[in-house]
Amino acid sequence: MGKLVRCISTDGTLLIMAADTTDIVREACSIHHTTNVCSAALGRLLTAASFMGHMLKEENASVTLRVNGGGPTGSVIAVSDSRGNVRGYIENPEVELPLKMPGKLDVGGAVGADGTLTVMKDFGAGDPYIGQVPLVSGEIAEDITAYYAASEQTPTVCALGVLTVPVQRQIITSGGFLIQLLPTADDKIIDKVEACIKELKPVTSMLTDGLTPFEICQKALPAFDIEMLGEYETAYRCACSREKVEQALLSTGRAGLDEMAHDPVTQVTCHFCDKVYTFTSDEIKALMKKA
Repeated sequence: MGKLVRCISTDGTLLIMAADTTDIVREACSIHHTTNVCSAALGRLLTAASFMGHMLKEENASVTLRVNGGGPTGSVIAVSDSRGNVRGYIENPEVELPLKMPGKLDVGGAVGADGTLTVMKDFGAGDPYIGQVPLVSGEIAEDITAYYAASEQTPTVCALGVLTVPVQRQIITSGGFLIQLLPTADDKIIDKVEACIKELKPVTSMLTDGLTPFEICQKALPAFDIEMLGEYETAYRCACSREKVEQALLSTGRAGLDEMAHDPVTQVTCHFCDKVYTFTSDEIKALMKKA
């Protein structure tokens, strides 16, 4: 399970979230058989989605993040519910690139920066909100920060990280933190935040040192008193079901179903969890009657 905390500064100027998503990213990468650089890209986006999903107020709401930077990974997608449970996938999980520098995966090179970050918030009723911003670097955290500045006019600091074992495809730690200025913050608060994070260690180093998400919040903002609003368990959780797959098949129309019915078996694989749903020709014909 992942661990996520939500905090506020006692002066009411800052919202702070931090998460340990190591177990989540390990499961995601096990499902998708990702290389280290792809694990880092997907893991960072999953952590960001968990933060953004947890900030949704409606119980049945969800947020979808899609990064398409024109790089060799293709699209990277992460979806979160309002409790911070996530799922995701990367279009080309086998991409490998040389290290950008010793010990530093080239996530930006893999994802690319010639494209967009799209954020879709579905509140369970009515039309979803869709925001889109140009990518800054493809490194994910900088792109999340840019999204909040451009689309929601919310000054934000975002740090995301995935630490992997060199050569081997293994996740050591994964997590991140998010700091947002509340309307009561002024320029002095901004200066204090910038001073706090100037010499801050990478989030993966803090997790490796054994810090909890709440301790990461404290470490990130030592000049502020931090109060925890809640501590939550999160997970990699797919929402697929046979019923949803049937609805997707029905959406192809009678002509599409008729073509499938000529095959003895039709298989549909979920992008998020790799689960395979099998339909016989007779089951497809039964669906045709509902189309």
